[in-house]
Amino acid sequence: MKVLIDTSVWSLALRRKKEILNEFEKKIVNEFAELINETRAVIIGPIRQEILSGINSKNQYKQLKSKLRAFTDFPIKSGDYEKAAEFFNVCRNKGIQGSHIDFIICSVAYNNNLSIFTTDNDFNYYIEQTGIILHKIRDS
Repeated sequence: MKVLIDTSVWSLALRRKKEILNEFEKKIVNEFAELINETRAVIIGPIRQEILSGINSKNQYKQLKSKLRAFTDFPIKSGDYEKAAEFFNVCRNKGIQGSHIDFIICSVAYNNNLSIFTTDNDFNYYIEQTGIILHKIRDS
């Protein structure tokens, strides 16, 4: 199964200094690397935008943009946006808040049989309402 990698994981792997990662974060980064090696890692345009946003250094921005160019954006279709709106409405009716990008991630994953690899705990609240599958770190 392909895995849609959330912004939180990309940022941890590409924007954080490796020497300051704790043991759990190192496991996340190693899993990320394995998914790339297995050609199972997927990115969408909104995640690419989130990763590149908020970088003050032009040089760091260029370097990160260059690294991300190795990955083609998975296509987002009209049905994905419609499903994202449906997920947003269902979750909101249950008192669960989320960003529009979170629900795009959920809908693309749901509609295309992808799991989601994230460190964002909000996705744990979406599972019951959306039917998404979260990717778990495999034992080494």
